[in-house]
Amino acid sequence: MKYLLSLLILMKAMTMMAQESVKSPNGNLEVKFHISKNGTPNYAISYKGKSIVNDSKLGIKIAKDTVSLVKGFELLKAKKSTFNETWVPVWGQSNSIKSHYNELAVTLNQKKRETQMILRFRVFDDGVGFRYEFPKQKNLNYFVIEDELTEFSLTGDHKAFWLPGDYNTEEYRTSTTLISEIIPKLQSKTLTVGENYPLYENLGIYSVQSPLMLKTKDGIFINIHEAALVDYPAMSLKLDEKHFKFTSHLTTDAVGNKAYIQTDFTTPWRTLIISDDARDILASNLIVNLNEPCNYETTDWIKPVKYIGVWWEMFVKGNTWAYTNESNTKLGKTDYSKLKPNGTHGATTENVKKHIDFAAKHGFDQVLVEGWNEGWEDWYGLWKEDVFDFVTPYPDFNLNYLRDYAKSKGVKLMMHHETSAAATNYERRFDPAFQFMVDNNYNAVKTGYVGYPIPRGEWRSGQWMANHYRRVAETAAKYKIMVNSHEAVRSTGLHRTYPNWLAQESARGTEFEALGGNYPDHTTILPFTRLVGGPMDYTPGIFQITFDKYNPENKGRVSTTLVKQLALYVTMYSPLQMAADIIDNYERFPDAFQFIKDVAVDWDETKILEAEPGDYITIARKAKGKNEWFVGGITDENARTAKIDFSFLPANKKFKATIYEDAKDAHWETKPMAYKIRTIEVTSKTILNQALAAGGGVAISIR
Repeated sequence: MKYLLSLLILMKAMTMMAQESVKSPNGNLEVKFHISKNGTPNYAISYKGKSIVNDSKLGIKIAKDTVSLVKGFELLKAKKSTFNETWVPVWGQSNSIKSHYNELAVTLNQKKRETQMILRFRVFDDGVGFRYEFPKQKNLNYFVIEDELTEFSLTGDHKAFWLPGDYNTEEYRTSTTLISEIIPKLQSKTLTVGENYPLYENLGIYSVQSPLMLKTKDGIFINIHEAALVDYPAMSLKLDEKHFKFTSHLTTDAVGNKAYIQTDFTTPWRTLIISDDARDILASNLIVNLNEPCNYETTDWIKPVKYIGVWWEMFVKGNTWAYTNESNTKLGKTDYSKLKPNGTHGATTENVKKHIDFAAKHGFDQVLVEGWNEGWEDWYGLWKEDVFDFVTPYPDFNLNYLRDYAKSKGVKLMMHHETSAAATNYERRFDPAFQFMVDNNYNAVKTGYVGYPIPRGEWRSGQWMANHYRRVAETAAKYKIMVNSHEAVRSTGLHRTYPNWLAQESARGTEFEALGGNYPDHTTILPFTRLVGGPMDYTPGIFQITFDKYNPENKGRVSTTLVKQLALYVTMYSPLQMAADIIDNYERFPDAFQFIKDVAVDWDETKILEAEPGDYITIARKAKGKNEWFVGGITDENARTAKIDFSFLPANKKFKATIYEDAKDAHWETKPMAYKIRTIEVTSKTILNQALAAGGGVAISIR
């Protein structure tokens, strides 16, 4: 009997050793970790005593290996620590960021072959991040990941804001359904925007992309994503709808593998931002805090940018990127000076000069010019790997003249590098392309990756391409060049480490208003999904809402009011903001255009005043180094009244607020360009009940 009692005590002690927990600094969030009977690591998360993630398995399946890092583990040690610092970003939504978390690091040993793996959990007040770590060790050096088996076992049929799983694009409209309705909607094959969907269906996999935004029936918001995507494929979420469980699904490579690893190695963080207040999701710095600090020697050359460009006219006015209609199947085989211009080329010396004059007159920093360089006639064709050299202008683009003219006006030209997704060609030409920029007074580049990547068989969200985008940022930094990447893998907070990587597109931006349209709720969802990982170059500011002005046959339109386009400069955060419309339209509405001229692109402070994903957002921001505030409020297809509390203002002071608002009869479908402007006096005690039209918004400048 005495022996049995001792055995029971020993077994209980061993069980307790395999169970660990850690709470957030405020005590609201708790992560519990344990190892199951077969040695499989598990975790669970609760918030204010409510279960958020039920017991969920963790593990890595190694290719061609019968002893994968999935089970057979024992707990070697558990270490807890606390971290609390405030750091200063190069640019951002605030002038300082607090990073305060409690950490649990559990070291596991797989006895069968003495292989070790560390699971590190960091619990902040606003969420949880965890990752796998593989120390350098005798029995684990090089290995290939077949799959990552991280589970997110949710507690019910939550409301979900989701995009279909797709290795090569994020440019879908967001679907809003219950979790149980995701697979039926995927099976309906009504999601046709992506370039290669239903790829996952062909693999027998139904998944959604991260960031995934969820809302429980009792009002708790959960955002699932990842942070610090370095040397690893992007994570999507494979769905088991019967159990409301998501499992990580990594983008494959050309031969079917997921990732190639050499120890010492850490995976990206798996992140969950959790709160019962939607505003906390937008205010969270969890993802950027989980990225490594910037290690550039100097950052004074990195500056937020407000720009215009030769761009929107290609979508709505019929202008072209190409110089001629004649084919140029291989780079260097055509003398463009002997070809007939098509008469619709946008990047002409005359047109760009006009944009430089406009930028100088209205205080814009830069002018983006797309279609300036040879190769656009066949840029998406068979020979796309060698179609662009990034240094040779078309005959009607006088580079030297425009460079010097822009400089004389205090304006810079913004470079455009469309790679047609031929990343290998781009990497071969990095140094001459960036040196060309330095030699010609460019300090910012917009990159593009339209199409299927080269290396052949790779995907834009795979390990190879994820590394490529970082190589672009790293190489550009050597030349003191800022990067704005389009069609790249979604953001994971890497702008902290590489602050010259100012913004990305990586979602369905304004261009899609001319390519099938966006829904009115689109921009009330993106801040809760795509922008959780980092800034987006959404390119707002379209004033001519309907396209019949350019062509009576064109029934297309932007799915907002004009005023909502102004509000987006505040609600869609980016240190890189474009006034995207054709510049002639701004001359037609100079009073509304004043807000775009005034609004800041870098901030000391941000206050989320109201928020509900898919419905509405109202945000106030204080301009960097100035006693000026800007407010933006937007709604979906429903008219509503925004309650704007000005208590963020300093007490005992009066301010002049200029309000750009929808007219009483404004409506995104019937009268989208109706607006009015009024001025009122406000103090920290003012509460404004502001009407927003259907698909509309409000923009306020406060001085």
